[in-house]
Amino acid sequence: MRLLALTTFGILSSSVAMASTTVQSCNRTVTFDAPPQAAISNDVNLTEMMLVLGLADRMVGYTGISGWKTLDEEMRADVAQLPELSSKYPSKEVLIGADADFFFAGWNYGMKVGGEVTPETLEPFGIKVYELTESCIHIGEKAAASMEDMYNDLRNLGAIFDVSDTAEALIAGYEAELDAFLATQPALEGTPRVFVYDSGEDVPFTAGRYAMPNALIEAAGGANIMNDFEKSWATVTWEAVVERNPEVIVIVNYGDVTAAQKRDFLRSNPAFAEIDAVKNDRFVTLEYVEATPGPRNIKAVKKLATALRAE
Repeated sequence: MRLLALTTFGILSSSVAMASTTVQSCNRTVTFDAPPQAAISNDVNLTEMMLVLGLADRMVGYTGISGWKTLDEEMRADVAQLPELSSKYPSKEVLIGADADFFFAGWNYGMKVGGEVTPETLEPFGIKVYELTESCIHIGEKAAASMEDMYNDLRNLGAIFDVSDTAEALIAGYEAELDAFLATQPALEGTPRVFVYDSGEDVPFTAGRYAMPNALIEAAGGANIMNDFEKSWATVTWEAVVERNPEVIVIVNYGDVTAAQKRDFLRSNPAFAEIDAVKNDRFVTLEYVEATPGPRNIKAVKKLATALRAE
């Protein structure tokens, strides 16, 4: 028997033979008697977590991508063998109709509190749910977003699918890659103030302390100007942004409005003319799949670290 330490969101127990394994999923514990064989993931970043663990052959499809985002060439090849079962959030009937036995999703990543698709509504149909760690703030308390949120999901998926060795090797590789890269970066004289601009013109939709960009910015050496905002992804006022005067603006690229259009909006609006980031033209673009929890968070931290140190 191989015992693993209890962590806030971590694996509770496991066994070499995979007789059963129990993981913590937000405020629930979920026990698996055997690895799932008909899994479905929702959203591009969660799907990519499944793929990097080599789980495509355990999946019957994915949901929630083409309705909002486009897949890059690398990921199109990775999911070519799998059907997209729903372009946006799946219905309960879609998941049941696919004979799924597992759904990897999150709150506001395929499930809504009080909605038709939740762990409780799927349980009677033999579909077990593992919830994205970052999203747990929507149903209870958790610490501010950290890189450990993403590592925790990889570790728990590794336990669920009996590929823990693969998961641990990935995590160790990601940590070593980031440490090596950051060690080559020049020291920052201060802590750059950073604002995350996801979308919205009347009011901006941004990342608070519980959203992944908060962790990415801190890992890169900056500070999210909304790190005291007790939300995940939510709207704030432009007045608050102007008052906090970010030195760098991170634009999240997805959907119908391009990153270039978002940048043009910020640069052309007289109300933002005195923001340091706008005056000095300091913008950095993160793709949606980089800004949400998943393997590309490593690339995102590197991109941010470089941008924070640019003149």
